[in-house]
Amino acid sequence: MSWASVCMERLSFCLLLSAWSWGWAPGGAAKPKGQGYPHMNSIRIDGDITLGGLFPVHGRGTEGKACGELKKEKGIHRLEAMLFALDRINNDPDLLPNITLGARILDTCSRDTHALEQSLTFVQALIEKDSTEVRCVNGGPPIITKPERVVGVIGASGSSVSIMVANILRLFKIPQISYASTAPDLSDNSRYDFFSRVVPSDTYQAQAMVDIVKALKWNYVSTLASEGSYGESGVEAFIQKSREDGGVCVAQSVKIPREPKAGEFDKIIRRLLETSHARAVIIFANEDDIRRVLEAAKRANQTGHFIWMGSDSWGSKISPVLHLEEVAEGSVTILPKRVSVRGFDRYFSSRTLDNNRRNIWFAEFWEDNFHCKLSRHALRKGSSIKKCTNRERIGQDSSYEQEGKVQFVIDAVYAMGHALHNMHKNLCPGKVGLCSRMDPVDGVELLKYIRNVNFSGIAGTPVTFNENGDAPGRYDIYQYQIRNSTPEYKVIGQWTDHLSLKVENMLWPGSGSQLPSSICSLPCKPGERKKLVKGIPCCWHCERCDGYQYQLDEFHCKRCHFNERPNENHTSCTPIPIIKLEWSSPWAVVPVFIAIVGILATLFVVITFVRYNDTPIVKASGRELSYVLLTGIFLCYATTFLMIAEPDLSTCSLRRIFLGLGMSISYAALLTKTNRIYRIFEQGKKSVSAPRFISPASQLVITFSLISLQLVGVCIWFIVDPSHSVIDYEDQRTTNPHFARGILKCDISDLSLICLLGYSMLLMVTCTVYAIKTRGVPETFNEAKPIGFTMYTTCIVWLAFIPIFFGTSQSAEKMYIQTTTLTISVSLSASVSLGMLYMPKVYIILFHPEQNVPKRKRSLKAVVTAATMSNKFSQKGGFRPNGEAKSELCENLETQ
Repeated sequence: MSWASVCMERLSFCLLLSAWSWGWAPGGAAKPKGQGYPHMNSIRIDGDITLGGLFPVHGRGTEGKACGELKKEKGIHRLEAMLFALDRINNDPDLLPNITLGARILDTCSRDTHALEQSLTFVQALIEKDSTEVRCVNGGPPIITKPERVVGVIGASGSSVSIMVANILRLFKIPQISYASTAPDLSDNSRYDFFSRVVPSDTYQAQAMVDIVKALKWNYVSTLASEGSYGESGVEAFIQKSREDGGVCVAQSVKIPREPKAGEFDKIIRRLLETSHARAVIIFANEDDIRRVLEAAKRANQTGHFIWMGSDSWGSKISPVLHLEEVAEGSVTILPKRVSVRGFDRYFSSRTLDNNRRNIWFAEFWEDNFHCKLSRHALRKGSSIKKCTNRERIGQDSSYEQEGKVQFVIDAVYAMGHALHNMHKNLCPGKVGLCSRMDPVDGVELLKYIRNVNFSGIAGTPVTFNENGDAPGRYDIYQYQIRNSTPEYKVIGQWTDHLSLKVENMLWPGSGSQLPSSICSLPCKPGERKKLVKGIPCCWHCERCDGYQYQLDEFHCKRCHFNERPNENHTSCTPIPIIKLEWSSPWAVVPVFIAIVGILATLFVVITFVRYNDTPIVKASGRELSYVLLTGIFLCYATTFLMIAEPDLSTCSLRRIFLGLGMSISYAALLTKTNRIYRIFEQGKKSVSAPRFISPASQLVITFSLISLQLVGVCIWFIVDPSHSVIDYEDQRTTNPHFARGILKCDISDLSLICLLGYSMLLMVTCTVYAIKTRGVPETFNEAKPIGFTMYTTCIVWLAFIPIFFGTSQSAEKMYIQTTTLTISVSLSASVSLGMLYMPKVYIILFHPEQNVPKRKRSLKAVVTAATMSNKFSQKGGFRPNGEAKSELCENLETQ
């Protein structure tokens, strides 16, 4: 604030005070003598040093009246506490010896504007009045009573009143110590530099209330404040602390107007019900407003719905909850830590109309307290009110409980007394009574001594001030409980820098010890994330972490790693189970059975052929190629075991090699046979000379040349892409993660499989073409027709395989179906070759040995000519020669 503005303020107040002094101040009458007497609705007590006092003796008036009903506890108790403290100090030989403290005590009527008018009395003596132009009727100078000089003020009670008064007192450098004002604004030392208080700031109170809210697991509350500095600053401090600490949101902040209209409090209850989840209501309001809020809640039939949390203005007072016990049940209130002053109880209980004439409001208190009238004229006919007898006694004929701020009033007076005492010791050493350096008392110097006091208060707690004039924060926490139909405030905890709350001792309306809720949204279940409502961090919608997501933290879901899936409640990820085709699976049992039977049958044929190796049937079948073909058939059956075995490096490598190799060997041998037959008969149409490369050695070279192409391709594949096993997590990544599986398999894709089997398919198709071309060869001639039927059947098997294999690529059972289909198809191909080409020969060898005999031999030229002619005759008239030429050709070709 600039010096110019300060001067303007001071000038304005000087003009106001001058007018007030000349117009209203009593000055015509001389000051009566005595210890105390009424003076302009104030108490005036003589002394060497005068202290001011501001107390809410009356409530706010209505209908244009400045003052309302008498406040027994908040007004009279506190006022008497100041008088009690003054008596103790004046009678204490060690504190301000030979110096008497006087007082000028005013009634604020719980209204800041009225308090402002009253407090002008305190600065009246500081205004120099020019009386040179003033003359009495007889022409003489007027007799003007010089007002007493107030060196310091005790009060006020309400924060809004203290702020209003502090703005005046700071201009005239009058220190002020409040016993009840807790608004955080008053901690601003740049604006209220002459203000101090023996009660803690609402900043501490707000922190304590936030801690209580969090301890009770509430996160959604409403606030209610009386208009003015105390209520608005308190709520503002609560909101600020809740934001700093986090975890508490304010649903709405409702303000009670300074002059509420009819129905205003019913409207407030309706507003609070708009956010019905916010059952807890934080109240920073005066006790009149608190009472009217409770009454409105009762009218709205909301008893038990709201959970009130009152500030120190509610504390442990009876008046706000009188006859409203059920509505107030469960309310949590806070009050600066205090102790009942027993000496004051004895003092106040001994007060009577005779010994307490200095308190001009005591007679009014007497009538209100004992429900009687002092004047007979005030009694009405038929009224139940009796006349006061002056024999009534406080605490005996009426209930009495010490008001909560009595201790702080006494401490405030003592703080002023100790500051004056220390000031006197330093400025007037060894001087009895006041010295010139303390006449008048310098307010700036006195403020320094006030801020430096450190003494044990009336309750034994230390009284100190920080640099802003605030007392340390120490609170008792109460709950208004009804036990056995008896309501009482019960201490449930305390706050001194940190909260100590006994939740187990708390009782709640309707639910007993069960903690009521005041939350915007219920906690999300495990596996659900919070989606915050915009602007309200305590309100959210719960969204399930679906699919393969898990709950990363309170607000986020994250997709599990590719080889993991969420657990049942989606709070973490677990490895996806790995599956493979087990030997015990029905999908494996059938192929294995077929393979075992096929291997046994193949070995049986091989043993039979070895045993009868030199017989005509074995020779006629081409022994070398037969053994090659049987080897391929054996490998086809053996491939089944490789396909079902657990995939690893060796298994996968063998699959690459033998899956296509067995079929390549089989079809290479068959292709060589059909090609040989085709060339022989094509050559026979042109000449009787034998074609080239039809000897057994040539046939083997041709066969192994065809097989080597398969092996070369596999070797190139190994170089380009080394074999290894993989776990495929995509094949069975189902919509429901519970059914997801990882498949342990070899790194052979569908495309790789086609390439692997493609060469075998090419051999098979080529062999089929030659089988078709040699279909005209005489029946059973050198296996041409059995080979043809074998290839036709094999083509049908593989044509069925292709749609089954690739049509199940999206099936959940893909691994099982494709593996089983592939192994059975390969085994069926081998079985067809084994059954059609070798089983008839084995049958003849074993059961018809008479047909397995050598025939007479002719030259190759004669045999080819006979076979060709036989073929021509067979196309005419159904002429069928004997088989002599056929078998002879076979034998001759075998020996070439």
